[in-house]
Amino acid sequence: MSRICHIELDDANLPPPTPEIEQERKVAMFDLIEENSFTLPKRDDRVAPDGPYRVGLSIRDKRLVFDIRTEDDQPAAEFHLSLSPFRQVVKDYWQICESYFDAVKNLPPAQIETIDMARRGIHNEGARILEERLEGKADVDTDTARRLFTLICVLHFGG
Repeated sequence: MSRICHIELDDANLPPPTPEIEQERKVAMFDLIEENSFTLPKRDDRVAPDGPYRVGLSIRDKRLVFDIRTEDDQPAAEFHLSLSPFRQVVKDYWQICESYFDAVKNLPPAQIETIDMARRGIHNEGARILEERLEGKADVDTDTARRLFTLICVLHFGG
């Protein structure tokens, strides 16, 4: 499978992120570039260019936009996904993240672990929705979907 070699978020219209959100973003971007699986499948009669790919993520007109380019910056694909299927899971994710960020500062490890388990469950649900929404547009593995979901959360509720 091919991969993402560069990821860029169009967050110019977002408020400055909190330190916790900025940390989530940095970790997701680093982990995504370090290890991912991302392939553009053949569509109709068109063969997609081989990766690695440069991926731009943005939100335009209440839609999540994937701008996919080759490593040498040639257009490879662009697709738009409705944000509606993500709204509740993104909201739930940030609510549990806020609880987790507070817990890390104040609670014992057992309680932190319980909140983190709930956070991972919501994160997995968001990744599953993303994998479904990408079907036929891009093939990703679960870890890649999880990291991309985190970046979608950053874009959706930026700061």
